Amino acid sequence: MTSATDERPAVGTPPPDVTPPPPPETPADPLPVTVIENRLGWGWADFAEMWRFRELFFYLTLRDIRLRYKQTALGVGWSVFQPLATILVFVVFIGFLGNASGGMDRATYVLFVIAGVIPWNFFASAVQNAGGSLVSNERLVTRTYFPRVALPAANVFAAFFDFLICLGLFTLIAVGYAVFGIGVAPSWNLLMAPVVVLMLAGLATGLGLFLSALVAAQRDFRFLITFGIQLWMFATPCIYLPPEAYQKWKWLLQFNPVFGLVYNFRASALGGELDWPSLGIAAAAMLLALVGGGIYFRRVERALSDTI
Repeated sequence: MTSATDERPAVGTPPPDVTPPPPPETPADPLPVTVIENRLGWGWADFAEMWRFRELFFYLTLRDIRLRYKQTALGVGWSVFQPLATILVFVVFIGFLGNASGGMDRATYVLFVIAGVIPWNFFASAVQNAGGSLVSNERLVTRTYFPRVALPAANVFAAFFDFLICLGLFTLIAVGYAVFGIGVAPSWNLLMAPVVVLMLAGLATGLGLFLSALVAAQRDFRFLITFGIQLWMFATPCIYLPPEAYQKWKWLLQFNPVFGLVYNFRASALGGELDWPSLGIAAAAMLLALVGGGIYFRRVERALSDTI
């Protein structure tokens, strides 16, 4: 009978290594933890959080620009063609045939219309696109977390991209007029143009936040935005009110903050005199829109995923 093999280690053999493995290393820079909680009451829109999501904000803006001109023959050229067609209609049918130029010569009236249409188109496009931004991104809003304020703000910056292209076209036309001795020479008031544009962007952002929250709660406001923008354009006589006639209706027009911004943009671009009272009213309206729109947006954002 064969005996079982002795499995004991031979004399002099070192014992097996039974040292436990080292614990896993803790990462030096752990990922931040975001706690999503219900915030009671009325609060301010968390713009500080936007800075943490600045890359997302940049790509949302880039996406809006690409989607706007995707699969089009002219591409970005549409941002030039659309305001050019609008300007041509206003100049020919309203200015020359309708005699709305107020005694200005045709060359000056063309610059007058361009300097009024470009800032108005920027404001109208920013407000209209920002107002419908939450509804048009319904799946993105309901499936992942990010600061929702990025959607309306990205649409404002996408409209600003079109504004820069149109501004370059206006600069070329103004320089061409100056070469032939036509038009108005700019003055030091030109330095106020970036400030006016910034105020337009701020006013559009505040209204975009407020309207996007309204549209998310009640879809009827989508149609009211389109209709309201059209009425607002005629209430902002940027194409048919010469500077001389402004003094007559100044007491009424100053209550329209967009007209004050359009008027001062035109004055700074064409060398006219700035209207500081209307600019102050527009600044107050911008701050009110930003604060009120931000607070209301935060109020609606709490239940946005359920109501949209």
